[in-house]
Amino acid sequence: MSKKTIILSLVLILLIGCTEMPKVKKEIDLTVEYDLATFAGGCFWCTEAGFEKHDGVLEVISGYTGGEEANPNYQEVSAGKTGHLESIEVKYDPKKISYGNLLEIFWRMIDPTDDGGSFVDRGNQYRSAIFYHDEEQRQLAEESKKRLESSGRYDKPIVTEILPAEKFYSAEEYHQDYYKKNPLKYKVYRLGSGRDQYIERVWGDEKDYLIEEFDKPSDEELKKILTPMQYKITQEEGTEPAFENEYWDNKEDGIYVDIISGEVLFSSKDKFDSGTGWPSFTKPLEQGNIVERVDRKLFIKRTEIRSRNADSHLGHLFNDGPEPTGLRYCMNSAALRFIPKKDLEKEGYAKYLGLFE
Repeated sequence: MSKKTIILSLVLILLIGCTEMPKVKKEIDLTVEYDLATFAGGCFWCTEAGFEKHDGVLEVISGYTGGEEANPNYQEVSAGKTGHLESIEVKYDPKKISYGNLLEIFWRMIDPTDDGGSFVDRGNQYRSAIFYHDEEQRQLAEESKKRLESSGRYDKPIVTEILPAEKFYSAEEYHQDYYKKNPLKYKVYRLGSGRDQYIERVWGDEKDYLIEEFDKPSDEELKKILTPMQYKITQEEGTEPAFENEYWDNKEDGIYVDIISGEVLFSSKDKFDSGTGWPSFTKPLEQGNIVERVDRKLFIKRTEIRSRNADSHLGHLFNDGPEPTGLRYCMNSAALRFIPKKDLEKEGYAKYLGLFE
């Protein structure tokens, strides 16, 4: 008898009366151009449910990948006979949700320090992994993992693998949208798996990765509200002169927000003198507001940094910063607005006052 079956049997009685009608599976809009992302995070019932609630995620398919045998089935995979991992394939609209956003969501649903499985499900078939589909996804995943490692959130090494995507096999139909088709059994399993308890303990108030809506002004409106330099930087991916910009030498306590949306980006606590003549930071204050993209415009591969809501070009990320992250977020002053500590409350950013106490 599998551990899932044991858990279902032990705690089924607790949730009698919690049944609900199955919901209709989300239909994918075939007119939308979508990208693919593939993750393994233990039980695919749980990871599928975690991704499908986010706007921009068009469809999530439960399945198997990473093994050598063709057309594996659930009995074989769950027994560890094929080398496959229980996985999900995410179809998403990159105009609404970035791959970086998906990574942030993924980290919040797994234990990346467990090399023997995931929560109650044990064995290599239940270990966590990120399967990248191209070089950009690989780079973003590696950088995201590095940031998590340097965050101090875990007291054990992160063992989640980052692997090239392989052939993905859809799981049997009864596994698709299991949390909708069998809400009672799903709740019983999830309650007994320990997943939610772990997420609450590790992430606390940050466990729900929410992507706020922002109605970006039209191009005509932007030209009216931005200076020519601000427009050139944020909308045309320009670069301002070194040492001749507003914040390169600013040492005042406060936070830096996007010039258009006001979304929080960086803190003066993480600002350092890089000697480059541009404001530089070791890490973002709000990682969820940062989007990373591969930039090959200068015939070399760089990591471009953009804001999530406003989609402003901010600058670039380099691996030559100081400890503890070893990163240098090299930003353009013209893409930022600085809010000094004394103005945080009146500007609506009072929650960040604690950074400077």
